[in-house]
Amino acid sequence: MSRSSAAPVVQRVDFGHRYDILVDGRRAGLTAYRDRGEQRVFFHTEVDDAYAGQGLAAQLVQQALVDVLQAGKRIVPVCPYVAKFLKRHDEFADITDPVTPDVLRWLETELG
Repeated sequence: MSRSSAAPVVQRVDFGHRYDILVDGRRAGLTAYRDRGEQRVFFHTEVDDAYAGQGLAAQLVQQALVDVLQAGKRIVPVCPYVAKFLKRHDEFADITDPVTPDVLRWLETELG
């Protein structure tokens, strides 16, 4: 398991439609999204096995959702990890929209 003395850094990568979490400058995980109007639809989150058990996914999603809040957008949690995170963090409840069949069809088209 990789351990680091530097604090992990989360950054939004607009051209890649994702947020990355970096440990010592290396990407340790990501949460992917697509924007649908004022909604940011999160559909996938992963952390490299080498960084498992360090709480990086929670840090990553927390900071990504704060960024969505600050941008005035809404959250749609298609990703099971993001949905689970939101159940434990009701501070985002007022900006969370449900996953609907319409959103899922749209996302499937977006992802090709």
